[in-house]
Amino acid sequence: MSDTSSRLPVSAGRSALRGDLAIGVVFLVCAIAAPFVIESKYLIGQLIVGLFWAGIAVQWNLLFGYAGIFSLAQMAVFAVGGYGTAMLATYLGFNIWLAIFCGAVLATLFSMLVGLACLRLQGVYVALLTFAISSVVYLLIVTDTACFQMIGTTCRQFTGGASGFSRFGDFGMRQLLRGDWVRGNYGIVLAGFLLTLISSWVIIHSPMGLAFKALRDNQSYAIARGINRFHTQLLVFGISAFFTGLTGGLYAAHFQAIGPSVFSMSTLLFIMAIAVVGGTGTFWGPVLGTIVLMVADELMRDAGQFRTLGLGLLIAVFVVLLPRGIVGRLSDFLTTIRARRAAPQQGD
Repeated sequence: MSDTSSRLPVSAGRSALRGDLAIGVVFLVCAIAAPFVIESKYLIGQLIVGLFWAGIAVQWNLLFGYAGIFSLAQMAVFAVGGYGTAMLATYLGFNIWLAIFCGAVLATLFSMLVGLACLRLQGVYVALLTFAISSVVYLLIVTDTACFQMIGTTCRQFTGGASGFSRFGDFGMRQLLRGDWVRGNYGIVLAGFLLTLISSWVIIHSPMGLAFKALRDNQSYAIARGINRFHTQLLVFGISAFFTGLTGGLYAAHFQAIGPSVFSMSTLLFIMAIAVVGGTGTFWGPVLGTIVLMVADELMRDAGQFRTLGLGLLIAVFVVLLPRGIVGRLSDFLTTIRARRAAPQQGD
């Protein structure tokens, strides 16, 4: 019986790996086929937006769902990546691809500074401090009125002020594909999202990911086993920020614009709702949560003022009935089935 029970975790791990691989293949096939099947450029544009939100949610899930750090600075990190891309391309004439990479590095440095400031705190104090830092960055941008550069008769602020930046460069698909440039942009954004998703999977299943989860589940025990809490959590801040900043740079290049609206509290709450509905601490949760909420939001597009109310009620239903999210509930269901199948074998 002990031999059988000892083989169960290994079997479950292999089963989970096969499941992730199968889901990944299906997702990849559907994602690649989407721009060829869907004719509406508007819907393809919505798919691109969905990939942006999913990319941010995947990294916030890594930070909160796996490392247990409740940060409210995720959209600020995203904004630093986007603003960094825009400012480097505008002021220094960087190639858009180099600007996107450098923007991601700037977002990483910003996030690690935030980590240095708040990771000696715990729980709600981390959330409050990260929210305060995000608010300060937003206020510094929107209250910037000093003239930094004259563009014709127009004065531009260093941070772009309340209007932000625009027309600083794009992926080049408008010149290359002309009328089908949206499909070209979709392919680039999809590649960026897949890089984010695959990197997250590798980290979660590495010894580093085990350290993140150990600190999340039992800090005292993890520290007693030799895990440095501060260094480990600072590391996850940096990793999450790099890919969030990369997503911000892709966002800025796709829309050829970036402004203070990316700091919107409603957007942050939407990203968090994506992770909660899909299932925090689950790999596919943010992806499934994005699909559910984006589809729901699109179906309620003509509902006017009731659109936000409808989304709020939907999220409330998921929180009450599925507190571990859709993927978490499915995982519990599959675990129960495996345990029932294994029970007769253990009896033998």
